[in-house]
Amino acid sequence: MPSAEEGQEGFRRIGERPRFDGGFFKLVTGTFVGPSGFTFERTIIRHPGAVCAVPLEADGRHVLMVRQYRAAVEEPILELPAGKRDVEGEDPKVCIARELVEEIGRAAGRITQIARFVNSPGISDEETLCYLAEELVECERDAHGVEEEHMTIERIALEDIEELIAAGELIDAKSIIALYAARSTLAGRRPSPSR
Repeated sequence: MPSAEEGQEGFRRIGERPRFDGGFFKLVTGTFVGPSGFTFERTIIRHPGAVCAVPLEADGRHVLMVRQYRAAVEEPILELPAGKRDVEGEDPKVCIARELVEEIGRAAGRITQIARFVNSPGISDEETLCYLAEELVECERDAHGVEEEHMTIERIALEDIEELIAAGELIDAKSIIALYAARSTLAGRRPSPSR
C-alpha cells in the first residue's frame, strides 16, 4: 500500500474555466490529470480567504463574540469577529484589525496568528487565518451592512466552550477551531505549577 505522500504524487491542474462570478467568490470547473494520466474535472469555489479573531479580555479568561443573523442558515449564530480577505494585497492582520473595530468596537494592541485551516477543501480553496487579539481598547464601532448593525456582542468564558458546543449554542466551525487554538496558545504561555 502506498504511503499518503506517494499516493498524492502526479496530480496536476491543466486548466480552469469560469462558470459564475459572484463578486468576492468565483465558481470554476478545473481540469486535472491524475497519476495514471486519467483526466478529470472538479467544480471549485475560488475564495479570497478569511480571517477571524479571538478577542481576549484583560482577565485572560473571557472573550468577546458576536451573535449575527446568517441568511444561509436563516438563524442568528454565535461566532467570533471575522471577515473576508477581499482587499487584494492587504496584510491579513490589517484585515482582522478592521473587523474587530467594525464588529465589536475594539482595537487590539497585539494580534498573533494562532491557527490556519481550509474550510471545505472538497469544494473550495477558502483558507481562514485565526488570530488571538489582546490588549483590547474600546473604540467606536463601525458596523457595515444590516447584519452587523443588528448583531449583539456577548462575553463568553473560555472554560465554557465544551458546554456551549454540547448545548448546540456554538456551531460555527471557525469559532470552535479558533477558540481551542486560543486556549492551547494561552496554556502554553502559563508557567507550570510548582510542585
